[in-house]
Amino acid sequence: MFDRFKRRSFLQAAVAVAATTAFGCSDDETSSDAGERYFPQSVCSGDPRPDSVVLWVRAVDPDNAGADTQVRLEVSTSESFNSLVLDQQFTAQARFDHALKVKVTNLSARTTYYYRFSINKDGQRYTTATGRTRTAPAAGDDVPVKFVFASCQDYIGRYYNAWQRLLQLDEDLDFIVFLGDYIYETTGDASFQSVDGRGVVFSEPEKALRQGTGLTAFYAANSLSNYRDLYKNLRTDKIIQRVHERYAFIITWDDHEFSDDCWGDVATYTDERANEKQTERRRNAEQAFFEYIPMDHGASAGAIDINAVVSQPTRIYRDFEFGRNLKLLVTDTRTYRPDHLIPEDAYPGAVAIVAEQLQMVLPTLPEAVQAQLQSDMFAYVDIDAPELAPYKEVLQGVYVQQAVAAGLTQEEAAAKAAHWVQGGQALLYVNQVLAAVNQARVAAGEDPIPTLPATGAPRGLAYAHMGKTGLFGMQGSRYVVVKPIFDLFAAIKYMGSTGATENIFGAEQQAWLQESVTQATNAWKIIVSSISLTSMVFKLSDKADVPDPTLRQDFYFNVDQWDGFPTKKQEFLKFLRDNQVQNAMFISGDIHASFASVESGIPALTAPAISSGSIKELAGLAVIGAGFSTGSTVYRYIVTELDKSLKEAHPGMTFVDGDAHGFVVLEVSGTEAKAAFHLIPSSEVAKDYSLRQPNELTEKFVRRDFVIRDGAITAA
Repeated sequence: MFDRFKRRSFLQAAVAVAATTAFGCSDDETSSDAGERYFPQSVCSGDPRPDSVVLWVRAVDPDNAGADTQVRLEVSTSESFNSLVLDQQFTAQARFDHALKVKVTNLSARTTYYYRFSINKDGQRYTTATGRTRTAPAAGDDVPVKFVFASCQDYIGRYYNAWQRLLQLDEDLDFIVFLGDYIYETTGDASFQSVDGRGVVFSEPEKALRQGTGLTAFYAANSLSNYRDLYKNLRTDKIIQRVHERYAFIITWDDHEFSDDCWGDVATYTDERANEKQTERRRNAEQAFFEYIPMDHGASAGAIDINAVVSQPTRIYRDFEFGRNLKLLVTDTRTYRPDHLIPEDAYPGAVAIVAEQLQMVLPTLPEAVQAQLQSDMFAYVDIDAPELAPYKEVLQGVYVQQAVAAGLTQEEAAAKAAHWVQGGQALLYVNQVLAAVNQARVAAGEDPIPTLPATGAPRGLAYAHMGKTGLFGMQGSRYVVVKPIFDLFAAIKYMGSTGATENIFGAEQQAWLQESVTQATNAWKIIVSSISLTSMVFKLSDKADVPDPTLRQDFYFNVDQWDGFPTKKQEFLKFLRDNQVQNAMFISGDIHASFASVESGIPALTAPAISSGSIKELAGLAVIGAGFSTGSTVYRYIVTELDKSLKEAHPGMTFVDGDAHGFVVLEVSGTEAKAAFHLIPSSEVAKDYSLRQPNELTEKFVRRDFVIRDGAITAA
């Protein structure tokens, strides 16, 4: 909402930004402030190579917004622009939302360049702020490489204090890696976003997906205009404009550039109550990304044809070389991945691994595990057996009632009941359903239905054994999954599908990645993964004070990240070890927490969110939503003592902070890497520090330093 205070706030922000950096002004015929009307998102650069870089601008004449805009691009080795290496006219086309990307070639290696765009109108020249970028060092240059990596910059109700801190530091960076969730596709989802403070209003809300009801209703981007609105709003933030003006970005996407916890072109908002394959929506999301992100696409010199990019098969994975010391391999972990191993609509009682499959791997397991898997807990029956027809009828009837209560029509519920309540059904769950039914029957004066005995029944793994308790939901499917059973289930499925169930990279990307990482001769081979490689486990199996014995187990917190691909993860890490890839390391984001860990011999660093809700905040909401009070032992282990719990469960964990925002500065040289986590408490994210004195922000930040050498991470 616009009010009188906004004008004052803007002026204060401008003064505060000027105090953090003097860079970004232009001394041309007109000031860059006057040009802001024509260049409302300022400028940015990306994908730096030794001889090229991509420059971006959005140029629009507000008096003729439907027309193409003619712009001039100047590139120079001096900030005064008295030594031009490029001076050329381009067209910002209205059909691409006036976004223009230009690949500038024939540049010198590891050289700082200045650039600006301008428009002439009515005899006046209006310019952008002056952007600064840097090309990569040449292939043989033995120079240290310093960069920042960061992720997850939700705009809704939050402020970019972390980016402001980076501007204060004025680090001499080669580039910034952004690990995904550049935008968030929703306009105020109260389950994880703030509904106070600044927000986004879609220009065409009728084309968006309306989510929720009543006062909790919000919109999710759907149309091309919706996704464009998200980028346009975010890039009007003065702080992020200054960061883009100063540093080149290398960007990959995660899920929120399209839809939360997506896989391919499939969303997860309804937890499979409905089919959410949304090919056109995905295409819209990708086009907006390609319009607004300064990405190379393997283009030749000049303006990049967005139409040509979106008409080709999607590919954003790519690699970069920065001298002798760094090979950067940017992966895509969203486009090619299969569905989550446990479907959101998985019926808890459905047996996912039958006795024959279990018997094949049982002899390879420890004796104690074998004994557990042969216990009555894992007994199941074939509900299609003729003598069990009355039981099947009862189970399907209960299913239909629950599904209709969850919002399905009678017909939809009946179809899902037929699909799920058939074949192997775990007695652990079946008898729980019967117990609930019998309570109602007894209350009505009817005879109870006998429960089914486990004696002589086969043993198998059902979704209930992995933590699934309801018909539709993320619990037990994408979040809070029983680790040992899930790992076994995943391994058996992986073998049976020749790896397809966890093929996160897709065949072509995996072949590229393996070839690139093994052939690289650079000192460091850093793999950019939007999702965190660090395992997040809550080890409650040894917590005797957890009152519910069903909760005294080990849980993965989130299997939408690499923990959801445990077999593929270990296979790829083994590939790196077997091929003796020296100084391989993963950097990642997504999970809104800071980690430094060693995963099966491979160092992994995870950046906190720039502004999105911390994992501690989200865990607290989840635990309370599950019915546990803030005084419960479950809340204590998972929320209050989150950092301690995660570290206790992971022997390779050197550092964890689950309740801070920030970024990581990483510098690599021939023998070691140095990582500096710059962190601010999550409680500060709703405060706009651009309106305050610089020292107020400085005092809120802490720094944690680590050294990575010979596969180990140690505190500096």
